[in-house]
Amino acid sequence: MIARRIRRSAVDGARYAVLGWAACAAPLAAQDGPAPIPVNVTVDAGRPGEPVNPVWRFFGADEPNYATMKDGRTTLATLGQLAPERVYFRAHNLLTSGDGTPALKWGSTNAYREDAAGRPIYDWTIVDRIFDTYRARGIKPYVEIGFMPEALSSRPQPYQHDWRPGSGELRTGWAYPPKDYAKWEELVYQWVRHCVARYGADEVASWYFQTWNEPNLPQYYWGGTREEFFRLHDAAIRGVRRALPRARVGGPDIAGAGDDFLTAFLQHVKAAGTPTDFLSFHAKGSPSVVADAGGSHVRMGIATHLRAADHEFGQIAADPRFRRTPIVIGESDPEGCAACQGPANAYRNGTMYSSYTAAVIPRLQALAMRRGLTLDGVLSWAFEFEDQRPFAGFRQLTSAGIDLPVINVFKLFARIKGRTVPATSDGERPLDTVLRDGVRAAADIGAVAARDGDRVSVLVWHYHDDDVPGPEAAVTVRLKGLPAAFRDGAAVTELRVDPQHANSYAAWKAMGSPEAPSNEQRAKLMAAARLDPVHAGERTVVTKGVATVRFGLPRTGVTLIELTPAERARSAR
Repeated sequence: MIARRIRRSAVDGARYAVLGWAACAAPLAAQDGPAPIPVNVTVDAGRPGEPVNPVWRFFGADEPNYATMKDGRTTLATLGQLAPERVYFRAHNLLTSGDGTPALKWGSTNAYREDAAGRPIYDWTIVDRIFDTYRARGIKPYVEIGFMPEALSSRPQPYQHDWRPGSGELRTGWAYPPKDYAKWEELVYQWVRHCVARYGADEVASWYFQTWNEPNLPQYYWGGTREEFFRLHDAAIRGVRRALPRARVGGPDIAGAGDDFLTAFLQHVKAAGTPTDFLSFHAKGSPSVVADAGGSHVRMGIATHLRAADHEFGQIAADPRFRRTPIVIGESDPEGCAACQGPANAYRNGTMYSSYTAAVIPRLQALAMRRGLTLDGVLSWAFEFEDQRPFAGFRQLTSAGIDLPVINVFKLFARIKGRTVPATSDGERPLDTVLRDGVRAAADIGAVAARDGDRVSVLVWHYHDDDVPGPEAAVTVRLKGLPAAFRDGAAVTELRVDPQHANSYAAWKAMGSPEAPSNEQRAKLMAAARLDPVHAGERTVVTKGVATVRFGLPRTGVTLIELTPAERARSAR
């Protein structure tokens, strides 16, 4: 993702002082309430390590048809701009029967049906429209091969589920094994063959292909046995590789349920000789509502999230054949249902979600690294929900076309480039403590850093599991090992996501939470959502390759500090 180590710092308020900006640089102002948490971050810019691995650049959603709608297209454009041609999108229901009308946890493309004699009829119109929308915005498909077309389902009726938040049946005809595995394989072959003809072999070879979703959850996504899934998977991978022998294939994108499914899958693909270029599983947290003196509040479950991932990492690490196989956490989220609402999900619109994201991704990298594994991707199962009321409480990146704080954290991640450099923070909670207990006592104030030529970037976050007020962090970042280009000083820019910055939800609440914002109100919300610099190009002194930056970061805040040579910044103006 961004750097090897992570530490986090925060401070309530937007006060910011950088040593050396001016002889009279003001200290942090005194405040009412608890004293700020002093945090010291040390960054060694003179020790570049591995290239930054942007594992964060994977996204997905249940509802594939939202991609082609007005707010879906806008959200995809934002994602594509983060890392053009390196962002991937995964969606359910790419082979599901239907007319393309979306609904919660539903979508369809009608790619397959049969004539009266049982002969296949393929129609790629809708799925092409979805993939074309991705590609036009610099996004590549992470192709989930599923779900079962009605004409192929071994239990087709009822076909479309009647699920709704809180009730209904999710597992219906779309979730069952095929009545004919040869037709299933041929469907996949024809689909990939068509994609190669439409997009080119080199392009399709850069995609990911995996079969189904969470087949270890029979109550939700799979109506067959484990062995039937393995047969389904083998047939699908044969179909992909027949059409494109160098396609990147893998799986099984299981839920991180603490079971032995992944071990059984590894044993199966070895015995069957099924190609496996990457391994994938899901890991989720578990927020809850807990009582407090004021009534109740949301408590996040970052430890549950990390333990789920580490359980699957452990199964992979135990098999020498797969220890070097790239891994994608195909869904990685604070909880398990993007389309569900409710009190425990009240973290989503605000900075609990953004600070959680900043804290959890480096921890996932650290867990993989500790086991000697290669983590290539961490996929956020969050997109947008079309034509819903503003800030409706879904797990999403944008609401009614307005960026939420969480998507702004991905914009911060996208700016961290080059090579990682060591970053340590005395405010970071130890990995094993967070893995065991979460962040329930002291806050987690950590940092990651990178150097890209003469540009140094430091991401600092301030996270706590409990969504209650807490003291800010008074952060001192000491950067050493700055190259000779900084001899005349450094220009410092700060970008911030916190309760006051890059936060459309806070602006919406401040204007009275309008159900239907007017054009004027919408324009204000769009402006409030922007990730504008809090400070841009401020100058600080550099002495013998060392610079010091001080700032305050509120609880649930995430900030990115960027240093460039002062002389270069001056000439650029």
